Amino acid sequence: MAWPVCPIKALTGLCCPGCGGTRMVLSLLDGRLADAAHYNAVALLFVALFGWVAVAKLVRARSWLDWRWTRIAALVVLCLWFVVRNVPGTGLYV
Repeated sequence: MAWPVCPIKALTGLCCPGCGGTRMVLSLLDGRLADAAHYNAVALLFVALFGWVAVAKLVRARSWLDWRWTRIAALVVLCLWFVVRNVPGTGLYV
């Protein structure tokens, strides 16, 4: 099966923060957590956080997340992930 090609990786040769996301989701659906973390660890973290927020909203509980800072923190994490995963020798290049 041919995987879809990331347009950013095809144009620049760099892995975007979402590269490996499709393989990560498919690994999760197969129950292979270690493989999912290998393909895109930050996306896996975001899936867990979004699940946490969804459950908190469903039970009408107050979330520990402050939404004003959450968006900024998510953007900073994605930018750092973009840089770190494109450094040669880190083993994060998918």
